[in-house]
Amino acid sequence: MTDRYLSRRVAGLKPSGIRKFFDITATMKDVISLGIGEPDFTTPEPILMAGIESLQRGETHYTSNYGLIQLRRALAAHFSTLYNVEYDPEKEIIVTVGGSEALNLAAIALVNPGDEVIIPTPCFVSYQAAVILAGGVAVEVPSHMESNFDIDPDALRAAITPRTKAILIGFPNNPTGAVASRENLLEVARIAEEHDLVVISDEIYDRLVYGVKHVCFTALPGMRERSLLLGGFSKDYAMTGWRIGYAAGPEHLITGLLRVHQYMVMSAPTMSQFAALEGLLSGEPHVLKMLAEYDRRRKLIVSGLNQIGLPTFEPKGAFYAFPKVSVTGLDDDTFCTRLLHEQRVAMVPGNAFGMGGEGFARCSYATGYNQLEEALERIERFVRKI
Repeated sequence: MTDRYLSRRVAGLKPSGIRKFFDITATMKDVISLGIGEPDFTTPEPILMAGIESLQRGETHYTSNYGLIQLRRALAAHFSTLYNVEYDPEKEIIVTVGGSEALNLAAIALVNPGDEVIIPTPCFVSYQAAVILAGGVAVEVPSHMESNFDIDPDALRAAITPRTKAILIGFPNNPTGAVASRENLLEVARIAEEHDLVVISDEIYDRLVYGVKHVCFTALPGMRERSLLLGGFSKDYAMTGWRIGYAAGPEHLITGLLRVHQYMVMSAPTMSQFAALEGLLSGEPHVLKMLAEYDRRRKLIVSGLNQIGLPTFEPKGAFYAFPKVSVTGLDDDTFCTRLLHEQRVAMVPGNAFGMGGEGFARCSYATGYNQLEEALERIERFVRKI
């Protein structure tokens, strides 16, 4: 059999660089994985119990396509309290199967065949794929270590053509850990207004910031009506397996997402929605506790990588470090492959995350402190050897 039965869009998609190294790691023993962006924390007990209790009450049926109204009201209050941006829980918020579904709904609902979507890179591996599967063209605009992997407004502006439909941004950033400055986000807002573009802002790591304040893009002047806010509970609340996310935006955009969502999945898992509701109501102490531990790990790994001789800028968000491994004389694929086989440490090559990632590697510090210490020792042995 060949790929001739597959659509050109699917046949042309490259495999996820994250998944490739995850699959190799799964066949090996004594591997310390810094490759998967998943919290090592178990879902906090009050959230866990809320999901269990919903099942015990018999809450095993579909919800509204939009999601539980209680959850949407809690999300609306959450956005209002944290970012001073108001959404109508009845028509401007939709609960999705993880942030991933929210991303794909946005792409399908907004993108016509041939439309271009500008994506600052490095970025999460799904961004380009979502645009391509919707029939669009992903236009990558690389950012650079010298500017802390912040958005380059001039490069973004230069990438606009008559076919540009939207800008897709993700900050705090996966894989770099960068946090976009308010100044540059305001420039993105100006560009969107000047060229009548929609902005899709993936803010799934919004609570995981260190020493800075997260800027919610849709709260910027004039952006609420031309932007979609995407997020979820996987990272901030350690709920990856619950698969619960959301999209918020003006009714005319959310209606489009709902039209796709109702045929794609009907509704997000009911027990997960009740768990997410509990997360918003009582999860704050747990979020802050996890944040403090991530910060402790962040300081360890950034300092350790720099001391080893792998230049690493200080990430201000998410739970990733992005060292420049090309200083060893190896490209990122070779570095990560040899490190895995010779020292049993898994990292993801930076080229998996688009333009600007070449020569770097993503290290997730969402793993235990002691494991990070051991991983740094192994990385140092490898670097000294080569």
